[in-house]
Amino acid sequence: MANLKPPLMKRSSTAFLQIVIVLIGIGALALLLWEPHVEGRNAHATVFEIYFKDPFLAYAYLASIPFFVALYQGFKVLGYAGQNQVFSQAAVNALRTAKFCAIALIGFVAVGEIFIMMGDSDDRAGGVFIGVLITFGSIVIATAAATFERILQNAVDLKSENDLTV
Repeated sequence: MANLKPPLMKRSSTAFLQIVIVLIGIGALALLLWEPHVEGRNAHATVFEIYFKDPFLAYAYLASIPFFVALYQGFKVLGYAGQNQVFSQAAVNALRTAKFCAIALIGFVAVGEIFIMMGDSDDRAGGVFIGVLITFGSIVIATAAATFERILQNAVDLKSENDLTV
């Protein structure tokens, strides 16, 4: 009988990458919760004023949802890889969802950039630069997810064709 357990090296690599994804998520959440308190205009504001009187902050929290969903999808794909199920329709669907999340994040950033440009801030350059960085990263993630999705979908299709002929 064949050994169906993945090799230890593969399992430990995927577990390490899953831990990295969790740490990225915790770091991003901590930054989302901490940064508004040190922002210049919120120096003397109460917690209520910081979180409930700033529509841009509410928008930033709403826009972060696709980021965390994409992290979760990446976590799932690594779980499939650790279980030797990476060539499955579930892995393809997870990559597709991650791709759509990256595209949604690009849209959220574009609308956020419009808010920044329409505002009366004297320091637009920093916000625009951060938006460009996030957009570039999202484009890279969307492209990689689309490429891997196509490759895995072709492999799943070949696998199902071979299962039908056997």
